[in-house]
Amino acid sequence: MQVTAVREGRGVEFYEGEFLVKTLETKEDLTQAYQLRHRVFAERLKWVPERADRLEADLYDAWSSSIGVFADDTKLLGLVRMTHAPVPFMLESEFSACLVGSHRVRKETDTAEITRLAVDPAIVDRGLSAKLMKTIFKGMYLWCLLHEVRYTYMVVEHRLLRVVQRMGWPCHAIGAPVALPPAEVLSIVGLLDLEEFRHQALMHRPAMLDWLTTTTPVLGQEQLQPPRESQENDMVEYAELAEDRHLVRAA
Repeated sequence: MQVTAVREGRGVEFYEGEFLVKTLETKEDLTQAYQLRHRVFAERLKWVPERADRLEADLYDAWSSSIGVFADDTKLLGLVRMTHAPVPFMLESEFSACLVGSHRVRKETDTAEITRLAVDPAIVDRGLSAKLMKTIFKGMYLWCLLHEVRYTYMVVEHRLLRVVQRMGWPCHAIGAPVALPPAEVLSIVGLLDLEEFRHQALMHRPAMLDWLTTTTPVLGQEQLQPPRESQENDMVEYAELAEDRHLVRAA
């Protein structure tokens, strides 16, 4: 069933199986997001300092949108933050060391930056982690459609970039890997052209593209059809992404 997963205020909101995917707007949802980010980026990865209030937030939250994946409509299990140009990107400041070479960061309104990609570190089931990561990518893709975004930047651990590429996302490296403090993880900038992705997916992964644009609305009674075999096969690649999700450099 093809639907538009759009809310007033240009947010997304839909069901993906048992998960609720939506743009975070309420104080309660945002508090959960900052708590999850603190567990991942401060306590586990040590990429940012720990805080007494156990909330990881920064100035980019003021002009960005976060998309969350919830269990039982209330418990946040994963999220991603989208920053829509022309506002400042982390790539221009915190991650500027990755911009080796002559690349000029796009700041047109068809461009966004992906940061704070995270799955609850308490989840040890690799299959569930893979499913959550796949669902986060779906929320990200629909948000980009809604905001007419074609290009997205992300800074990732250099091995993870190859995982994303194998999943069918043509995310191209900009420059060479750079060790970013304080974790000193070798990180690299990736630029994803969603028009290129759609062109390749139509030819090679039509089921994946169909899945990305098929949702169950929050107020509807319709249920999703069982996944096609090709979609199940894609989970193997997403499982590899989930295994390496702690390498995502979106601090």
